[in-house]
Amino acid sequence: MSPRLHAVILDLGNVLAFHDNALLFRRLGERAGLNAQDAERRLSGAGWTAANRGQLDAEGIRGDVCGALGVDLPMDEFNALWNCHFTIHEAVLPRVEGLVGRVKLVLLSNTNVLHVEWLRPRLPLLERFDHLVLSCEVGLVKPEPAIYQEALRHAGCAPQEAAFFDDVPAYVEAANAVGLQGHVFTTAAAFDAQLRALGL
Repeated sequence: MSPRLHAVILDLGNVLAFHDNALLFRRLGERAGLNAQDAERRLSGAGWTAANRGQLDAEGIRGDVCGALGVDLPMDEFNALWNCHFTIHEAVLPRVEGLVGRVKLVLLSNTNVLHVEWLRPRLPLLERFDHLVLSCEVGLVKPEPAIYQEALRHAGCAPQEAAFFDDVPAYVEAANAVGLQGHVFTTAAAFDAQLRALGL
């Protein structure tokens, strides 16, 4: 018999908000006079990870990205481009809202300070979560075991008593390795079915 579920730990990107990275690289590339592939290649290095680990503040991200692309964009223009690829996943929000107060609700996301600043006011549901574990605030990133342990600490339960949902299979596998009940997130309808199977 499965243990009673005490917590649900959710990813942010492609769960609560879609992020179209192809669009991001295309738009940044266009502004820098590069094709999308060149923009992605230039931006997929250490700076991306440093931003997610919180080693770069807002100005640091702007400087790193602009330096990699060979342009110098003012912060307002850069910030609009840097967040152009997000769309709120409206269909999933009511289901997540329905979990509030029934289980501990924890967010676990690889993200950076500028994306957090942009998404917070557009996702007021985040205020209903018991805790947000953001890589840029804790200095850890998925799939490192320690970031899952940090989420569990805030969930206040044993690993097997928490369900974890992420769209990246490798991150789900890492969650399973620390004892969480990991599930690959695909669609709102599939999420609904997964929650029902868990008794939620």
